[in-house]
Amino acid sequence: MSEVSTFRLYLLRATYLLIVVGMGFQIWPGILHHPTDLEHMRGVVRSVLGAVTLLAVLGIRYPIKMLPLLFFELVWKSIWILSFGLPLWSAHQLDPNTGETMQACLMGIVLFPLAIPWRYVLTHYVKAPGDRWRKQIAPVAR
Repeated sequence: MSEVSTFRLYLLRATYLLIVVGMGFQIWPGILHHPTDLEHMRGVVRSVLGAVTLLAVLGIRYPIKMLPLLFFELVWKSIWILSFGLPLWSAHQLDPNTGETMQACLMGIVLFPLAIPWRYVLTHYVKAPGDRWRKQIAPVAR
């Protein structure tokens, strides 16, 4: 843990708190009080984003252990912008709701890379050996 500065830990905690508060107040009312005829995929999206907000609460306590949550957020927001947001924007077809999503996703792909401790990620996720695939067999003693 000493590999990550105290400042960076607080920055990570602030990022998780932003997810909890920013998304939580938007998502949870729609989860707790939704119409009975809610479109299937809207319910799925709300559930996934609700899970992200709950997991972000864990990130406040365990900012390093919950880094994969920030990776998930960064990746899905980047995919959405590249696949949906930019094509709609370039075709001048952003409606107010889509524009709001575009703004939130852009904020995420700017803020998350600033908060993520990339040297730690490089050391512990990229350069570190992967977990083994099979049960290790102890050598037979002779």
